[in-house]
Amino acid sequence: MRLSFRVAALVAAVLVLGFSGSAMSAGPVKLSYSNFFPPTHIQSQLAEQWCREVEARTNGQVVIDYYPAGTLTKPKDCYDGVVQGISDIGLSALGYTKGRFPVLSGVDLPMGYTSGIQATNLANAVFEKFKPKEFDDVHVLYFHAHGPGKLHTAGKPVKTMDDLKGMKIRATGNSAAVITALGGNPVAMSMPDSYQSIQKGVVNGGIYPVETNKGWKMAEVVDYLTDTTAVAYTTTFFVVINKGVWAGLSPEVQKAMTDVSVEWVGKHGQAWDDSDKEGLDFFLAQPGNAVVTLDPAEAERWTKAMEPIFTEYEAECAKAGADGKAVVNFMRANLK
Repeated sequence: MRLSFRVAALVAAVLVLGFSGSAMSAGPVKLSYSNFFPPTHIQSQLAEQWCREVEARTNGQVVIDYYPAGTLTKPKDCYDGVVQGISDIGLSALGYTKGRFPVLSGVDLPMGYTSGIQATNLANAVFEKFKPKEFDDVHVLYFHAHGPGKLHTAGKPVKTMDDLKGMKIRATGNSAAVITALGGNPVAMSMPDSYQSIQKGVVNGGIYPVETNKGWKMAEVVDYLTDTTAVAYTTTFFVVINKGVWAGLSPEVQKAMTDVSVEWVGKHGQAWDDSDKEGLDFFLAQPGNAVVTLDPAEAERWTKAMEPIFTEYEAECAKAGADGKAVVNFMRANLK
């Protein structure tokens, strides 16, 4: 009897110690976040602030290691990196993997955007409305999108479509289709590679939001900004989390992460607009830089040249089993 009692007591003690050890070793959930923006860029700073806010809202239940400047995954590999678990969370642009997101890439079309807030709100509205299956292998946290993308060139101003003929312009995703429709030659490359490519004459300029002039120092290597919203597109950025990781988080942590994401949508949109203003100031501060304004008739010519891009978008959506025309109609109604 004494022996049995001692064995039972020993087993009980081991169990208690085991559970105590587990409780003591249980720490915060550690996540990794991959982002291609450099740490000095406002969009990178906002992404890192999102991480810290999630940590605060979860009372330290979640700790997020932040990897800016593509140090964990490159821009075009970021989405797959999240799916494969190379990073738990990722931020990159839809345009870096052309054809991968047939429905939501419609937001990047030359809709004539006037602000980053407008484009950001539209991106999230399109996702909520259509819930495209192209994002089924992750959990979407939110989207944001930059202000009107505009043409920037080195050495030669572009005042007409004829001026653009033969010029090589850095462009990705739907912005590449914009350059093609205007008669130029698009060259796909990520933003981190664009500065030296323009500087060395590999390309003759780029089409990108005005903020890029300061955020990526592009104003140092271009000379002219063609200021028109006639073909103003945007670039949509996703913030997604690995589906399995998301499922493993507690409901409380999921809610906190969702709440912070909703708040950050507006922060990103406003930051794009604020940095557009700073980008224009930085551009004009460079010796010799100048803004080119299109003649109204020429601007109308540029707008009409975009029509085939919308037709192609609708055809690509049809191949993916989606109604591209419904997306375009929704976006146009939303922007009005």
